[in-house]
Amino acid sequence: MSSLQDTNKAIVRKFNKEFIEGGNLSVYDELVSSTFVDHSGHDAVPNPRAAYFFITQVFRPAFPDVKVIIHDQFAEGDTVVTRKSYQGTHKGPFLGMPGTGKSINLAVIDIIKLRDGQYVEHWGSADMFGLMQQLKPQ
Repeated sequence: MSSLQDTNKAIVRKFNKEFIEGGNLSVYDELVSSTFVDHSGHDAVPNPRAAYFFITQVFRPAFPDVKVIIHDQFAEGDTVVTRKSYQGTHKGPFLGMPGTGKSINLAVIDIIKLRDGQYVEHWGSADMFGLMQQLKPQ
C-alpha cells in the first residue's frame, strides 16, 4: 500500500469481507478499538461490542449467506467512506419478522475513522425501510 489512505481502505475491506461476510469473529477484535464509538444511533456511546452483537446475533443469523459488495471507497486523512450493499437470503428472524426466503439488497454508507489500524469511530446509514419493504408479504 502506498499511503495511509490505501492502508485504511484495505482495513475497511477486510472488516467487511472477513467479519461481516465471512463470519471470522477474531477479525472484529483485531480491527475494532476498545474505545470504539458508534455515532449511528441516537446517542454516541463508547460500546465497542454493539456492532459485534448486531452482526453476530441479529444480522448474520437472519441472513447467513450475506455477501458484502463494495461499490465505492473514498479516503481522506484517517477517514474512509464506503458505499456498499449487503446481499443475501432472509432465512432467520429479523427485527420480529420470521425468515421469508426472500433475497435482499440492503444499501449502506459507512464512514469509519481509524487510528493505528483500528476502527475508532463510525457513522452509518442503512436503508432499513427499503430492506423491510423487500421482506414484507406481497
